[in-house]
Parts: sequence; C-alpha cells; structure tokens
Amino acid sequence: MAEMNRQFLLNARPVGEVKLSDLRYHETAVIEPGDGEFLVEMQYLAVEPAMRGWMENRGGYMAPLEIGDVMRSFGLGEVVQSRHPQFAVGDRVSGTFGMQTHALANGADSPVSLVDPDIESATYLGVLGVTGLTAYCGMTAIGKPEAGETVLVSGAAGATGSVVGQMAKLAGCRVIGIAGSQVKCDWLSRLGFDEVINYKTEDVDQRIKRLCPNGVDVYWDNVGGDLLDVALNHLAMGARVVICGGISRYNATGPVPGPQNYFNLVFKNALMQGFVVSHYRKMFPEAVQFLKEKLRAGQLQHHEDILDGFEQTPVALQRLFRGENLGKQLVRV
Repeated sequence: MAEMNRQFLLNARPVGEVKLSDLRYHETAVIEPGDGEFLVEMQYLAVEPAMRGWMENRGGYMAPLEIGDVMRSFGLGEVVQSRHPQFAVGDRVSGTFGMQTHALANGADSPVSLVDPDIESATYLGVLGVTGLTAYCGMTAIGKPEAGETVLVSGAAGATGSVVGQMAKLAGCRVIGIAGSQVKCDWLSRLGFDEVINYKTEDVDQRIKRLCPNGVDVYWDNVGGDLLDVALNHLAMGARVVICGGISRYNATGPVPGPQNYFNLVFKNALMQGFVVSHYRKMFPEAVQFLKEKLRAGQLQHHEDILDGFEQTPVALQRLFRGENLGKQLVRV
C-alpha cells in the first residue's frame, strides 16, 4: 500500500507538565495483514489520565513503554483489510491500537471489541469505553452507593466523574460535584447533580461543611492533593473513599505529601481503596450491559470534547492535564 501510517512515538519521559516534545511525529509504511490479522484505519483516538503513568512506566500493571515505542492509546476505527475470520472489512472496532492512523491487530495480543452499529464512534470511546467501565466498576465494587446517601465527586466534569455522578443519581443518592469553571459547573447541573462547587472561586471546605452536615457517604477522588484532604475531613460514619485518579499530582516534580486527615478513616470506620479498572475485567460484560441500557433509555448523558486532526493528539493530551476538557477528550483522526 502506498499510504503512510502516521504515528506519535514516546520521545521523552515527562518532567513536570507534559510537553509537546515528549511525543515525536513519525511516518512509516502501512503493513498489510498476514494470516489471522486485520488492518484498522483509525477514526478516533482517546486520551486518558493514565497516559502520564504509561509515559513514565509507573504502576507496573501494563507492559513497559520504552522511548521510541508507539505511544499507547485507545482508539476506534474501521477494518480496511482482513485475513481474520472474526473481523470483516467494514467492521468498526475498538482497542488499544496506539497513537497512530493505522494499526495491525490479531485480536489476541490485545483485546479488540466490535462496535455496535447503532452507537456513534465517539460515544463508544467515551461512556462505553474505559471511562464508563471505570465508573461502573469503581462505584459497584468499592463505592457501593445506596439510596439516600450523599456522594461527592472531584473532577466531576471529566469523562469518568460525570458518569460516576449520574450513576449515583440513578442509585437514588444526593450528588455533589467539584469542578474548576463555571461552564463545567453549569454542565454538571444540567446532568442532574444536586449541588456543584467551583474549587477555583469557592472555599471547598466550607461549602462541603454547609452542604453535608451529616458527612459524605461516598467520595470519588479523581484529583488527590488538597481536595482529598478536605474530603477526608467530612466523612460520614462508614464512608467509602474511592481513589480513581490524582491529577493534581501528575505534574509534580518533587515529593508529594500524603493526606493529613487520613486518620479520620479510623474515627469514621471508613474505607479508602484505590483501583485500576483492568483488575476488574470480570465485571466488564455487566458494566457494558448496564451502560448501554442507561444510554439507550436516555438516562446517561455524555459529552465528547473533540479536536480535529491526528496532529492535534499531543495538544489533546496537554488539554487533559490542564483541565481544559469538558467530558471525554478525543481526537477525530
């Protein structure tokens, strides 16, 4: 094939804020599939907070990413050539295809999912992708919200936080979201959040104190840092704290202090647990079924923040870590 595969390779381990130079543009020939393989032409790429850890080889839950490797990312595209019995030309598929315009896959080395014909590509990568899976698994296995409880979500206007809040509402909870702009707070109100807190303009500690006189039953943490410390100060008896992310610490270059209020977990007989969604693969089928049902019933709203053009992928990654995105950050290739 004469067509070239455009890629972004890992060029440097990030120090401080993710830089455009941490990724390097590269072109190579598109490789035709062999027996048992198929070629995917990408339509959308997703950027995730987890990418920072992948770039630094932190966490140890995925294979190491070395300098010069194609940057790991989730993508969705169309099968354009196939020598695989289960994937036909024209199928839309989603998987960990990497930050590139074309990917060769076999469906075995890395899981590949067929995309339902009635679901839009951008929606599938967002609320039905790792975003929705993370929200479902974390809330179901750890948060365990019950009707009448109060749920507090930081980073609530992000892709995962917005789904978490809506799941809590579906469970009959009172939901409070924390976000960093009026636009984001307004969007959360439209999603059905009962209260929203703008952490850039309000005293978060005092607002939580007023809004939650009986404490917070479930705190979903996407941010870490000072917000985690504040939330720990307002736990209800038997509270559950779900540690999903820590975007406040991702760009830190020095030691990151732990929460000072952690001993409140003892006083409140509370649980604090972190998780990585890949450890909950057995729950994925029920998660997808739940998310599809709520989506098709109009009970789950979503928003995709889309940049156009493959060359915008590093910019999209920067936007994510600067908190400039609303909902799921995607790139339309």
